Amino acid sequence: MSVKYSKHFLNKLEDLLAETDYILRYERGNFNSGWCILKDTKIIIVNKFFATDGKINCLLDILKTIDIDKSSLSEKNQKLYYELAQTKLEL
Repeated sequence: MSVKYSKHFLNKLEDLLAETDYILRYERGNFNSGWCILKDTKIIIVNKFFATDGKINCLLDILKTIDIDKSSLSEKNQKLYYELAQTKLEL
């Protein structure tokens, strides 16, 4: 699977993350994108001023580092997750 840097692909990644325990937020500020846990809440924060390709790259990097319960994902998002895992992204 090749990564497509489009709003549609970004929406797919956002949908996948919506089915996890993580809350995805786009915020402004001078910070490195990433994820954190605040008071037992898993939050992923991405700089809202990133271009679409920057947001996608950031989310792909985050997907490599977080632990996702794959059984909680819908069938279509499981398929997307496994397709991403088969690419050189090494999820």
